[in-house]
Amino acid sequence: MREIVGAHNLNRQVSEALREAIHTGELRPGELYSVSRLAERMGVSRTPVREALLGLVDTGLVRVERNRGFRVVRRDPRHIAEVFHLRLLLEVPATRLAARHPAPDLLDALRGELAEMRRAADDRDEARFMRHDRAFHDLILASGGNALLTSTVAGLRDTITTVGASTVDQTRSLTDIAAEHAPILDALAAGDETAAASAMRHHVAHTGELLLAQAAAENDAPVSPADTALIREGPHQATILPI
Repeated sequence: MREIVGAHNLNRQVSEALREAIHTGELRPGELYSVSRLAERMGVSRTPVREALLGLVDTGLVRVERNRGFRVVRRDPRHIAEVFHLRLLLEVPATRLAARHPAPDLLDALRGELAEMRRAADDRDEARFMRHDRAFHDLILASGGNALLTSTVAGLRDTITTVGASTVDQTRSLTDIAAEHAPILDALAAGDETAAASAMRHHVAHTGELLLAQAAAENDAPVSPADTALIREGPHQATILPI
């Protein structure tokens, strides 16, 4: 866990460090941690650590165990499956629609975001990478002119990010993730609706299945066939939604 340097925005620094440690798996799901132990590791007093942990309780990342400490909550595989099922229902047809008449400025913007993702991957800067990853998806969604669609998918992504679920450096690298976006862009540039929808479906479903497997492992249980089916049996033909 990274040590806190300086007192500027101390509470925020501590909260971000704890969230990052949960996100990367340094603070393991199911494990119990004391405020004093975490404060010592970060080189700060107990007060900002306690306040940050109480804030994370509200997000569902940790829970309080009276007179014992804070336990990192195990992620719920079913919740992950349901989120990615919804993402597939929304993003796959939106990508097919975007490929129908891809505007040159959309393609230029997507190329820029993918280039930035690759640079961030080379720098191993996950936070910067994820900003451009999100922007790539948002551009495709927004191209249909439906702001509610874009914000809905953003909310679905946030529910996964909030609970600290990530595949980065656990089952794939940032470079691997960037590579999954290239076929989406290529198909959009070619105006190939079927290939674009298929590439988006592969990317989103692959992410969902990896996170599902990680969550199941955290819970010391096999992946539920029903949860896997919810992701795998998403929209294969990608019917166009009215956007």
